[in-house]
Amino acid sequence: MKLDAIDLKILDAIQRDGRITKLALAEKVGLSPTPAWLRLRKLEKAGVVRGYRAALDLRVVAPIATVMVEVTLGSHRQADFDRFERAVRDVDEIVACWAVGGGVDYLLKVVTRDIDAYQRLIDALLEREIGIDRYFTYIVTRTVKEGDTVPVASLLAPADQA
Repeated sequence: MKLDAIDLKILDAIQRDGRITKLALAEKVGLSPTPAWLRLRKLEKAGVVRGYRAALDLRVVAPIATVMVEVTLGSHRQADFDRFERAVRDVDEIVACWAVGGGVDYLLKVVTRDIDAYQRLIDALLEREIGIDRYFTYIVTRTVKEGDTVPVASLLAPADQA
């Protein structure tokens, strides 16, 4: 899908404020409200906008443990990757999972009530025999930066923006 400068402004605006009004969006992108809103609907329909969410600060509610986990599978057949990925999708505490290249197969972001709850979760995954050979745990001690927006305009090459 070809995006122009106005589309990029729309995407930037809704990333920062998913509840933006039609009028405020129009002002930010330099269009009248109806054309701005129609462009947004087009981006949604095309699948560029996948959804809208609230950004939560769970530490205000209760203490939590955030853990990054490197996982290496014992076998590397497609069926092994599929089995692991299906299992991960079913665990609510695993809030992100990336298949990665390099020395490990997956990187997980896990959010639990505490470290004990995290260890019980890992033990349960190991008991399910979903192919985990090794895992390395990294406890997040402080969040330095955690963005929920991406720099849309700078990610596209100038030719892509035409």
